[in-house]
Amino acid sequence: MPTTPAVPDGKRPTLAHVAARAGVSVALVSIVMRGAYGASATTRERVLKAAEEIGYRPDTRARVLRSNRSRLLGVQFGLRHPFHTDLVERIYAAAEPVGYQVALSAVAPSRGERQAVEALLADRCEALVLLGPEVPAARLAQLATQVPVVSVARRLRPAPPAVDVVRTADDEGARQAVDHLVALGHRTIAHIDGGKAPGAADRRRGYRTAMHRHGLDDQVHVLPGGPTEEDGARGARTLLGEPPTARPSAVLAFNDRCATGVLDTLLRAGVSVPGEISVVGFDDTSLARLAHIDLTTVAQDVPRLAELAVGRAIARLDGEAVAEGESVVPPHLVVRGTTAPPAAG
Repeated sequence: MPTTPAVPDGKRPTLAHVAARAGVSVALVSIVMRGAYGASATTRERVLKAAEEIGYRPDTRARVLRSNRSRLLGVQFGLRHPFHTDLVERIYAAAEPVGYQVALSAVAPSRGERQAVEALLADRCEALVLLGPEVPAARLAQLATQVPVVSVARRLRPAPPAVDVVRTADDEGARQAVDHLVALGHRTIAHIDGGKAPGAADRRRGYRTAMHRHGLDDQVHVLPGGPTEEDGARGARTLLGEPPTARPSAVLAFNDRCATGVLDTLLRAGVSVPGEISVVGFDDTSLARLAHIDLTTVAQDVPRLAELAVGRAIARLDGEAVAEGESVVPPHLVVRGTTAPPAAG
């Protein structure tokens, strides 16, 4: 085999280096790297082996610039949301086997949704998958005039015709949590809600519906909350400020982060969980599965949500007929160590 040409330190190997290593023309290397016809199986194997030996990697960005298609799905996610992290992992798993790459853009306290989306559009993303978007529906409709848009984990009422919605049946998840607590013997069940966060209204409604179905209308207790640990801690402090005899025996938190704030506050106050108060979260994130947290929670079907979101986006790109309306995925309760029957007396 020909001697490998020197690749200067710190420099990226090029097609010319691969060609010299394999003893073929640069044009033939290009054919192999593009997966085009014109190279024998033996030559293709020799070129790929040479590329691996010198560490050559195709410049996908340059390929995008030369092509009319980027095959990039832009994903907007919340930097501080463990549930979004789980979704992103599964979106990669759904997109890459069908030939699409994923570009990420984070929403953070110092970076809003508009900036996150504009960055994805600047990267020539062909479609947008927005995790828990909070912008008005009119803004989503406007974006959908430019590229296909899939909203994940947020109900839109009404959904703009060109915007696909993939979400969990949040109200059903809250009902499952209340049913579980009532089956354990709890009657006084509080809900620390999610404020204006996506899904909060449905979970709040599901809680109220379940309490009504169990004849517990007089025990409905909704506290202002939100999606963060701080929101859960604030709600827990409100509960601890009530007389011990008036405190609920169980709490349904808006999500796992909120529930973690509840657990931390109760622990610091010397309140036993689940001995004195049972706690349920929502999402079944990696946080809930930590051994020292062991949180009973409502699991969203993350693989299915990701599969549907990617599928909807690609179907739009391929010009396939897409049924209007939402794709709603059922949740399921995961029972762990933060719920138990209420203390006697």
